Amino acid sequence: MEDTIIYLIRHAETDQENEIRNTNENSQIINEKEILSVQGEEQSKKISKHTELKSIDVIWSSSFVRAKATAKYIANANKLPINLDSNLNERKLGNLKELGEFMKNKKTKDPSQEQLLDIKFKTSDGESAEDTRKRMTNFFDKILKEYEGKKIAVISHGGSIKFFLLNWCKVDENIKLVYNNTVLNITSPCLLKMTFRKNELVDIEQII
Repeated sequence: MEDTIIYLIRHAETDQENEIRNTNENSQIINEKEILSVQGEEQSKKISKHTELKSIDVIWSSSFVRAKATAKYIANANKLPINLDSNLNERKLGNLKELGEFMKNKKTKDPSQEQLLDIKFKTSDGESAEDTRKRMTNFFDKILKEYEGKKIAVISHGGSIKFFLLNWCKVDENIKLVYNNTVLNITSPCLLKMTFRKNELVDIEQII
């Protein structure tokens, strides 16, 4: 049986934002519709031409606009449709006031980094790292069974990707994910090559 390859991709750069905006339904919708910057569009084009992303069998994306906008170039290059699944969406941060209290005196200014250390924390209307890890894992368990031996491109978000990778990665003193003594940088954009054999992970390689 051939290995199954998942190319796990964080969307490209977005337009500059002012603070975190998904504190209620309206701002959540704004967050879902956030677009790529001009540079982000160029990054997406470049990624789609990478040799690793040739001959992809299937493409899955978050339903958020910035993820679909990144996926469209990969889809076009491989002449494939984009499949959408909300399990790939970014975690819901929820109430800003509660999040602000959580972030007081933290080492970083990035809630997704700090939630790597406190995987149970969530605001009253948000998701925890553990909540997000579970739904991401459910999605990948499904596609690993459905597309065994295939090459799959999956486009998601920084927090969701980080929390999913907790299945195999440790968190170091700098609050970075470490796999086999190698730090994984989940920037916008990034491209990770995950190799599975009989649905078990055998390697993670950072391509971009």
